[in-house]
Amino acid sequence: MQRRSFLKLGVLGACALAAGGAAYRLVRGPAPPGRFVLDGAARAALAAIVPAMLGSALPRETPARAAALDGAIAGVDTAIRGLPLAAQQEVQDLFGLLALAPARRFVAGVKDGWREADPAQVAAFLQSWRTHRLATLQTAYLALHDLILGAWYADAAHWAAIGYPGPLPELSA
Repeated sequence: MQRRSFLKLGVLGACALAAGGAAYRLVRGPAPPGRFVLDGAARAALAAIVPAMLGSALPRETPARAAALDGAIAGVDTAIRGLPLAAQQEVQDLFGLLALAPARRFVAGVKDGWREADPAQVAAFLQSWRTHRLATLQTAYLALHDLILGAWYADAAHWAAIGYPGPLPELSA
């Protein structure tokens, strides 16, 4: 691929993401100023994406798995609200793109809604974004990855699974 074609493709991808986010805002209406809103569509996308990202870190038993999934989604919401407002808007646009049916089908390959998405299909979409030649999609993957894993391991209840003993106690003078 020639450099010029690569740049054109990158600009086209960025425009597609921006257009998807703008269309989502038009359909859903504006978010309250200065606040990220994790709405039902974004929660549904996260409910499909979190298990694919966390894999075996999630409990297998149904009640514990559901509680862990809810906790992970709440943690992602908290993490996003801690970001600068411009970054919150970018994440809102990303979820808007994932929620909008035509964009979801085109950029993620998920034909039905997120609630009906097959876990293998979600894992394949994430892998394709992770290794995509467009930096925009790689960045979107990394944002989802960092938000989900960061929120998961920010919870002290998950530290033992990775052998992290917790912060060192403060030394007294």
